Amino acid sequence: MTLRERLGAVTPFFAARAFALGNLAFLGVDILLAHAANDFALPVEWLPVVFSVVAPLLLLPGLVSERLWARTRVVDVAVALGSIGVGVAGMILHLHSAFFERQSLHDLVYTAPFVAPLSYVGLGLLVLLNRMEAPTGPAWASWVVMLALGGSVGNLGLSLLDHAQNGFFSATEWVPVVTAAFGTSFLLVAMLRPARGFLWLTLGMMGVQSAVGVLGFVLHVLANLRHTNVPLREQVIYGAPIFAPLLFADISVLAAIGMWGLMRGVSHAQGSLGVGSLAHASKEV
Repeated sequence: MTLRERLGAVTPFFAARAFALGNLAFLGVDILLAHAANDFALPVEWLPVVFSVVAPLLLLPGLVSERLWARTRVVDVAVALGSIGVGVAGMILHLHSAFFERQSLHDLVYTAPFVAPLSYVGLGLLVLLNRMEAPTGPAWASWVVMLALGGSVGNLGLSLLDHAQNGFFSATEWVPVVTAAFGTSFLLVAMLRPARGFLWLTLGMMGVQSAVGVLGFVLHVLANLRHTNVPLREQVIYGAPIFAPLLFADISVLAAIGMWGLMRGVSHAQGSLGVGSLAHASKEV
């Protein structure tokens, strides 16, 4: 089989499973840098790093072998629930760091980003969705778009809070905020009224969002490297978060997978979120 034939055989369902595995692994690297800023002051800060090492290894057999995929349902559900638990616990711990004590806007902006751990929740829900909803059924692709929408809302919040820390010193720092707002709006409409023409338009918007993310990554790296008298390790840990802008591209990829499924006709009841199907599947778990 040629490379072109192999790529042609890839389905949205396989892409979503690979997306979940890859992102769980990459989150470990991102969190390793983030928690290194305070030298892992609390032992519990190692938990998401360890989870991001173990979880992808547990998901990998089912990804590379359809035979093993059929036998590892319990493992995947356990990983999904663990990911959701890590995300919720992380959000509570981040908020508890200062916001719960004083409940001020200052503490919300300048403390650990409470939205960031919810990435684990989104990925856990994606893994759970892949086990609970048939990819050829009427709801799977719509659910994927909804998860991308949730990620886009979180990304909008992160963009606002991160750049508010320096008072939007440069006017260009508003670009990711505006882009995230437009991306969120497009995904909301695409989820509610997934007309084929608008799905293509939304894919174009996701392309713009990806470009903004890559550009932001480059700008963050250049900003950190500008201080030549500071050791590289400190620039990476304490400077502008180099991986944060790539969340734009990441969400765009997930959204594209969902819209790919919709346009392939995977979702026959377009616009339906399949709540009934999900509830029925939850009984099986």
